Amino acid sequence: MFIKTIVKTDKKTGKRYNYYRLCESYRIGNKVRHRSIVGMGKLNGIATKQDKKLLADTIETIIRGENRLPLFEIKPEILKYAKEFAARIINERLLDVKPTIKEAEISEIPTDIEKVDLNSIKHEEVRELGAEWLCKQALEQLSVKQLLTELCGFSGPASDMAMMHIISRAVYPASEHKTAQWIKENSAVSSLYNIPLSQVNRFKLYAASNKLYARKAAIEQGLSSKTNELFDLQDKIIFYDLTNTYFEGRKEGSKIAGFGRSKEKRNDAKLVSMAAVTNAEGFIKYSKIYKGNISDSKTLEKTISELSAYTSFTDRKPVVVMDAGVMTDENAKILKTNGHDYIAVSRTKLKDYKKISSREENIILYDKKGNPIELCFVEKPNCDDRYLYVRSRQKAIKETSMNEHFSKRYEEDLENIKTALHKKGGTKKLEKVWERIGRLKEKYPTANKHYTITVIPDEHQQKAIDIKWVKNKVKPKEGEGVYFIRTSLQDKKEEVIWKIYNTLTEIEATFRTLKTDLALRPVFHKHDENVESHLFLGLLAYQVVATIRYQLKNKGIHHDWKNIVRIMSTQKEVITTMKNDKGKTIRIKKCSEPSVEAKQIYDALNYKMVPYYMKKSVILEI
Repeated sequence: MFIKTIVKTDKKTGKRYNYYRLCESYRIGNKVRHRSIVGMGKLNGIATKQDKKLLADTIETIIRGENRLPLFEIKPEILKYAKEFAARIINERLLDVKPTIKEAEISEIPTDIEKVDLNSIKHEEVRELGAEWLCKQALEQLSVKQLLTELCGFSGPASDMAMMHIISRAVYPASEHKTAQWIKENSAVSSLYNIPLSQVNRFKLYAASNKLYARKAAIEQGLSSKTNELFDLQDKIIFYDLTNTYFEGRKEGSKIAGFGRSKEKRNDAKLVSMAAVTNAEGFIKYSKIYKGNISDSKTLEKTISELSAYTSFTDRKPVVVMDAGVMTDENAKILKTNGHDYIAVSRTKLKDYKKISSREENIILYDKKGNPIELCFVEKPNCDDRYLYVRSRQKAIKETSMNEHFSKRYEEDLENIKTALHKKGGTKKLEKVWERIGRLKEKYPTANKHYTITVIPDEHQQKAIDIKWVKNKVKPKEGEGVYFIRTSLQDKKEEVIWKIYNTLTEIEATFRTLKTDLALRPVFHKHDENVESHLFLGLLAYQVVATIRYQLKNKGIHHDWKNIVRIMSTQKEVITTMKNDKGKTIRIKKCSEPSVEAKQIYDALNYKMVPYYMKKSVILEI
């Protein structure tokens, strides 16, 4: 709330005067608007900017239901106006508030005024609160405590410890050792659950993670049902993909670590793989951990067999959308056998195909950046599936650019081989030079086919004295920028298939958030049990993040998670001490007011802005 000044002119005298209104801010899209709550008249005796702010804050304190007013002495005029307008707001229902104080009791509210020594004021402890409080309310929205206690058998304290750990992973993703340090030294998350800091250590955090993973199936099913219920989701489309993360360490004796093709190009490190199924809104429906060297295509059958328990569909199976790595003929048969339709990128470009549509011109759509996309349905001989021919001019330009890039590097390496012919100690033997050229051809197979290379030997045919190459003219490929999307859906238009496939970026964003924002890579744990628990904790933290971001996006706020944490971390919990005129020490714990951006986030989510307003204690001097 704030007090807005309006300058008016008296029609009779022509004199200008200030008229005041109590207002609140609200957001429409990216614009902030003001809404008047009550007219306040001239407010005689309220002159300064500080007076107006204190008056607005005091009115808000009363209507929120606090039973005491500000600690420091305030002007009688401010107190009088505050009680008067608070009573009017409550009596006339100008705001939808449910104060714990009745309107008749407002005049009897004690003011809690103390005379203190300003030089004795100390801010002894300042802790981060905003992002933690945001996540706690998301967990409450998801009914996670009820899920853990009623369905998973957690005790009250065990569920509180687990939820504190989930919040910590979302806000400060780190190892259990560093997380325990952060909780003890930087964050107010333990006070949100009334957990004494003396009870926080890495061993209890490990135990909480392991206990959560032991109830993985029940928790995932419960969260899947809850998000569907909260946001009225139907899981008509689901997205399946597999990613991996690497270990720092040798991981000898591990049953889940293995060498494989690393998504982060860390082929020197052992990997663990994780499959995830999300819906179109980005909520994880199901996950499974696999050994690091498993092939993408071999994980689908196990997932499909367990999938029905995690989605909201009973009478109809959801459409499965996949990337090319999973789309094999065998997996297509598995999906059809289980009653699932599917959409996926074809693993290979079709060479023999026939256009289905009778239209002469293909359909032209545009991507998010305004680049044209050419679409038409085609069929492949001896195949029941349909294929969507997709030609992206931007992709063709990118492919051409990549080819030019590889050609440039190919010529640079040829130049290095040529330069070595004239250097002391350089490779000059004819057969060794050809060996170097052979390795270069193997390294750049795409660029190599466009070059003709000649090695000029000396008169004895033993050493090379020069190398020459010519780049042949490259004819534009008919298939540049073209790929095919395979689908079992027979009754959908090109535009629909294209739109559904493009939402596959949601699961890509899921894995990006998990790996970067929630620090799922690398993994430092030694024991397999802790590795699995670590990954599952990240998935639970992601569900909190997805719950917050999904609602914010619907209100036009598209911040990434790191930016949300940055904004919310400006709100702190502060402990302040001071001495009064009686020699007693007053200790106050209070939440700072959220910033404008943080308020916008709270308002968009319809969350409370503070977990409490003020906690006061008086310490007697001995």
